[in-house]
Amino acid sequence: MQCSFKTFRFEKKDDEEPVEVKTPEMLDPSYGMYTWPCAAVLAQFVWHNRSLVAGKHVLELGAGTSLPGILAAKCGATVTLTDSCHLPRCLDNCRRSCEVNNMSEVKVLGLTWGQVSPAMLTLPPVDVILGSDCFYDPKDFEDVIATVFYFLQKNPQAKFWTTYQERSSDWSIEALLKRWKLTCVHIPLTLFGADSPSLGGSDLPGNHSIQMLQITNS
Repeated sequence: MQCSFKTFRFEKKDDEEPVEVKTPEMLDPSYGMYTWPCAAVLAQFVWHNRSLVAGKHVLELGAGTSLPGILAAKCGATVTLTDSCHLPRCLDNCRRSCEVNNMSEVKVLGLTWGQVSPAMLTLPPVDVILGSDCFYDPKDFEDVIATVFYFLQKNPQAKFWTTYQERSSDWSIEALLKRWKLTCVHIPLTLFGADSPSLGGSDLPGNHSIQMLQITNS
């Protein structure tokens, strides 16, 4: 299957060269083979907070084309990209993203939401968890939160940075957050420059129905 590449550019305020991230994309039924707008918004948040991720262990859930995770690595983070153990093509796409961005030090791990695997148990504590559009299907909501809870228990100071697109007013994670004793803060897109007509020099829009959340231990 033919692969194409989308290039994102994150500009610095000084005269230094911008940081570029290439994402591999394919026409494929799997969500993880395409870069969705939520990923661009989350990447913009990572870029805005790049001083906070430098030197930290960052893990991306459902990474797919891995835009936020690869950008975090280029900002100095130690990064682990994860996607479902049952989606080998998505895991291959994570590896392809590492290769095209010359980020051989980035680890790729099969991790299925709601399940604890031996590889997961051996991971060192995570400082920042990334997840773009993980709250896509309501049947997965609690599995995502259970996985995040696991990492937050290993490092109580960790944070989950996540973006989601509003698709139904009937879908909410509020009750699940209370059940798992987690706190959620909504972060306006205007605070990190994600409300522009395009993001990362791409054609992905910023002025849309995407929400940015930070989830932590209560």
